[in-house]
Order: sequence, then structure tokens, then C-alpha cells
Amino acid sequence: MNKSTISGVAFTFGLAAVSFILSLLPGLSVIGPLAVAILSAIIYRHFFGYPDAYKKGIQFSAKILLRTAIVLFGLKLNITIIFQEGLPLLAKDFIVILFSIGSMVLLARLFKAEKQLSFLLGIGTGICGASAIAAISPIVKGKEEETALSVAIISLVGTAFAIGYTLIRPFLHLDVTAYGTWAGLSLHEIGHVALAGNPAGEDGLGMALLAKLGRVFLLVPVSLFLVWLMSRKDKDAAKEIVFPWFLLGFIFMSLFGSFINGRYLEIPPDVLKGISTLTTFILTMAMAGLGLSVSLADLKTKAVKPMLLLFLTSILLSGLTYMML
Repeated sequence: MNKSTISGVAFTFGLAAVSFILSLLPGLSVIGPLAVAILSAIIYRHFFGYPDAYKKGIQFSAKILLRTAIVLFGLKLNITIIFQEGLPLLAKDFIVILFSIGSMVLLARLFKAEKQLSFLLGIGTGICGASAIAAISPIVKGKEEETALSVAIISLVGTAFAIGYTLIRPFLHLDVTAYGTWAGLSLHEIGHVALAGNPAGEDGLGMALLAKLGRVFLLVPVSLFLVWLMSRKDKDAAKEIVFPWFLLGFIFMSLFGSFINGRYLEIPPDVLKGISTLTTFILTMAMAGLGLSVSLADLKTKAVKPMLLLFLTSILLSGLTYMML
């Protein structure tokens, strides 16, 4: 790493640290550090401009650190639980992914919204929010700006829906297990699922996370399918498609956490918690790097319509998954 790269990484580190602190404040704690980092970076660029001297380091954070966080994120996926208790949910999770992507793509065509941005929002809605968008974006050759915008939009919309779920839960004729399943099948991020599922107690939250983990599990086959689809769609561009090797790291970490840890060696819970926090912080640095690629003018012109379409898709998805219970 040269001095410029190190300075740029340090810059995103500072933005991430500030975002972490701000995310502890009332109101901002609901949307979480990732969305705060995106918004903070966008605001910084608006008032102070893009820091060109740190460009290499910022891009390092937006790309390399982003993929590193996804690899570490694999530790949160316990495959054994999915296969033991969640197989029936996988079929529903698959339907959720198809519906989310299909709805966003169709609505984007009907209302002439940004196609790539809408597709990434469909991916994030169907699978696991920002992490899925970050994994899929390089496969479909998404721009950094599109990735940042889609992450910001899905964080905000997902938070609104998670809060809405907690508000209407007392009025729903659902037991805690059914409510948890509904939240896990329909909400965007794991954090959103945890927020909405927590009021239903341990049983409701456990079921919510199980349903959500099934969608996270499907990230890998969906990614590999898109690699194959992109290569078939444009054979000349197939040579330019870089296989998402970091997904193999994601799979390895998932297998490690599922089959090695606890059987052949024991990672202390405090260490696992520390790794989880580190993963979130690295992802926050990546979001800061992505956010710096977005201008407020672009946010106004490109994000409003996809955000409204995401609201509509999310409402339809909530209705569909409610009927699937």
C-alpha cells in the first residue's frame, strides 16, 4: 500500500468511526451504522467535495474491504440449523427472492426507473439487504454509485418497514411463531428482522432469524446463477466477468462456523461477538467509501422513483408472505 491508499483507508475509517458513534443516538440507532455511513459520506461530499487525494484508499475500502466483510459475514450463517429445521422455509425463501427481483424489474420497466438500481434493490429485498447488493453488484457490473444508492435506499425503507411491523404486531391475529416467520420472510436486512422479531420474544425472534438465514443461504446459488447468466447473455463480455471468489470465502466461513467450531475447536462467544462487531465496522468503512461516490444531485434525480417502487414491492411482499403463513 502506498501513502495515498493508506490515507484513503484511514479517511473511511474515520467516517466509519463517526457513523458508529452517531448510530448510537436516538433515532439514528434505528437505521444503523451502515445507513448512517452512507448518508454521512454523501453529506461530506456535498459540502466538501470528493477527496481526490484519497481516491485509491477510498476505492480499496469500497471494494476490497467490502468483500472481506462479506467473507466474515459467513460466520453468522449456521448451515446445520437451516438443514435441520429450516428446509420447508427454503422453498418460501426462494419464492420471496423471485418475487422481489421480478417485481422490481417489472415495475422499473413500467415506470421507467433506473434498471440496474432497481435490480439491485430487488436483490437486496429478496436476499439480505446491503450484503447481497455488495455481493451481486460486481457480478452484474454495477457502478459504485448504484451500489451506494441501493444500499442507502434499502436501509431506509427496510427500517421503516421493521418499525411498522412492531407497531401493527399487537393487532395481528398471529402467534409469535407465525409472526416471526412473516418477519423473517419479508423484511430486508438481518438487522431489520431482529428489530421486528424481538418484541415477539425468544421463540418469535428465533423463527424470524431462521427464515431470514434461509434467504442468506440462497445468496450463493443466486450469485452463481447470475455469473452463468451474464456469460450466456454476452459471450464477448464473459471473459471480463470476474468470478466472485470472495463467495468461496463466505462458504468456507459458513462451513467453519457450522461444522468446525464447537466440534473440533471452540471459539469463545466473546471472540465471535468481537468478530461480528469487526465485520460490521469493516462493512461500515466500505459503505463510507461507496457513499463518497454519490452526489446529492444524483440522489434526487435517480433515487426517488426506485425508492417509491421499493416501497410498493415491499408492501406486496408483506402481503404475499402473510398469505404464505
